[in-house]
Amino acid sequence: MIKGYAAKEPGGRLEPLQFDPGPLADAQVEIKVEYCGLCHSDLSMVDNELGISRYPLVPGHEIIGTVTAMGPCAQGFTEGQRVGVGWFADSCQTCEWCQSGNNHLCASVAPTILGRTGGFAERVRANAAWVIPLPDQVPPETAGPLMCGGVTVFNPLLLAQVKPTARVGIVGIGGLGHMALQFARAWGCEVTAFSSNPEKEAEAKGFGAHHFINSRDSEALKKAANSLDFILSTVNVPLDWQSYIAALRPQGRLHLVGLVTQPIAVPLIPLLSGQKSLSASPTGSPGAIAAMLDFAARHHIQPAIESFRFSEVNEALERLRQGKARYRIVLKP
Repeated sequence: MIKGYAAKEPGGRLEPLQFDPGPLADAQVEIKVEYCGLCHSDLSMVDNELGISRYPLVPGHEIIGTVTAMGPCAQGFTEGQRVGVGWFADSCQTCEWCQSGNNHLCASVAPTILGRTGGFAERVRANAAWVIPLPDQVPPETAGPLMCGGVTVFNPLLLAQVKPTARVGIVGIGGLGHMALQFARAWGCEVTAFSSNPEKEAEAKGFGAHHFINSRDSEALKKAANSLDFILSTVNVPLDWQSYIAALRPQGRLHLVGLVTQPIAVPLIPLLSGQKSLSASPTGSPGAIAAMLDFAARHHIQPAIESFRFSEVNEALERLRQGKARYRIVLKP
C-alpha cells in the first residue's frame, strides 16, 4: 500500500489516502518521491476547473525522486537513480508524434494526475519514456518546478528558434515568468520584463531582466513599439494584445503559454504587414525536458521556491490559491 494525500471532491481539502497501485506495468518505472512542486495546474485539477478531474485525486506532477523498481521493458535506469517526472506520465510511443520525438502531442498522452495517482504520495509511477534523469548539478530540492513550469517556458525558445542575439520580452513575473527571465538571459538575449506590479522591478532584474516595463503604463507600452523579436506571455488573463503585437519587430512572434480561457482578438493588418506571428505551446517532450535540465545545470538556473512538508499540503494549497507564493512551492517529506 502507498500513502498519499487526495482530494475526494471538487475544491475539497486533501486528506490522507492509502491505495494499492497494482502490478508494475512492463514499461513503467516506480519512483520514491523526494520532492514535489505544487503547480497552479494541481489547484485547477483539485477544483475541477476544466471539468475532467476524477476523484479521489492525488495531485502532484513536478516530481523529483529515486528509482525503486522497473518493469522488464523499462531500460536505461538503475535503482536509486535520481529522476524527475512532469505533467505527462505516458503516451502511446507508436504514433507519428511519439516517433518524431513530439510525445507531448500524442493523441493518447496521459497527464500524471488524470486517472492516475500523482506525486503527493510516497511513490509514483510513469512510463519510462517520461522519466527524465536529473543532472547531478541540479539541486533536487528546487528542481521539481523545472519539470513542468521550467519546460513550459524553455520549450518556446526551441520551437521559435530564438537566437541569442534576439531581444526578448517576458510578460508576467510569477511562477513561470521568473524562470523564463533566467532562461532567456542565459540564452544570450537582451531581456525585457513586463509586469503590472512595479514593485517587482528589482526582483525581475535579479532574475535576469535588462529592462523593466510597467504593463499598466500605456505610454511605456507605446515606447516599446518595434523593439522586440520575441515576446513570451506567461499570464492567464487577457492583455492589450494590440500593444504587444506593436512591440514586435518585423518577423517577430508573440507566444502564449499562460492559459487564457477567453477568445483572443488580434488585428490582422499589423501581423500581415510586419510578417509577425501569434503562437502557443503546452509543456514539452521528454527530449525538451532533458535539454532544459542540461541547460539549467550548465547555467545554474533554479526556481525561487518556498518549502512546505507534505503534511502541510493544505496550507500550501491555500497560499497558492491566494496568489502569495514567491515564486514556486515545493513539498518535501
